[in-house]
Amino acid sequence: MDFALDEQQRDFAASIDAALGAADLPGAIRAWSAGDTGPGRKVWEQLANLGVTALAVPEKFDGIGAEPADLVVALERLGRWCVPGPVAESIAVAPILLADDERCAGLASGELIATVAMPPHAPRAVDAETAGLVLLADERGVTEAAPAEEHESVDPSRRLYDVTASGEPWQADVKRAYEFGALATAAQLVGAAEALLNGAVDYAKQRSQFGRVIGSYQAIKHKLADAHIAIELARPLVYGAALSQEPRDVSAAKAAASDAALLTARASLQTHGAIGFTQEHDLSLWLLRVQALRSAWGTPEAHRRRVLEAL
Repeated sequence: MDFALDEQQRDFAASIDAALGAADLPGAIRAWSAGDTGPGRKVWEQLANLGVTALAVPEKFDGIGAEPADLVVALERLGRWCVPGPVAESIAVAPILLADDERCAGLASGELIATVAMPPHAPRAVDAETAGLVLLADERGVTEAAPAEEHESVDPSRRLYDVTASGEPWQADVKRAYEFGALATAAQLVGAAEALLNGAVDYAKQRSQFGRVIGSYQAIKHKLADAHIAIELARPLVYGAALSQEPRDVSAAKAAASDAALLTARASLQTHGAIGFTQEHDLSLWLLRVQALRSAWGTPEAHRRRVLEAL
């Protein structure tokens, strides 16, 4: 089976990279962590202009109604640039939970950013205080919700909230929404891992130790090669899950992407050395995002358990 992207998908990914590469994402992430969502919302406006926020929205609400593989293309690039906000929740999950609700038009245009809590695997909502719409979904249905107690996250740019139902429930395909949440998170992890690997490779070509650039040492080469292999093994699982949409495949993709991102984060931190431990270095933003996304929409252990149960 051929998982290669077609020309249109490659051009779409390149357009996202061009737009986000020109933005100050590290500055936007730090501002979001400090409670200033202004710079981050400008990034979301760019995503809306590119059609990213409309990908999963039906055409009758001015959406694109794209295939899941197209959604994965976009989410991987958003992970690559560490876009702040409830990315998986608003772009991939909320359109499914809202279904025929006219508020989907707001999601498509980017005027509405939604977040979702879905116990037990996503018990708290990301950025519930700043999102325009908070949803709570379980086997009984979907309701609007209000933010309650705030909880610390390993990633300061991802504020987590308990939520309480605040409206009448409606029925939606909650199970499918969960699969899309896990798949979107796996795609972001692959993108984040790619960013970490690229940064480590560039740094290894510049930093010298004992009179040689550290990239010339076999130990560094092997660590970075292992990270590259892990990413290239995880990526086809993510795209394969997008095509099949089977729970077992989604879980395999999420577990593999989580492992690849963690391995790459460790290799990148070891390559950078002491500077990688500082908050001032941009590397810290990606390291913390990887740690947060590994447990988002199901831990690697939970997804491995689901794969085992499906075999």
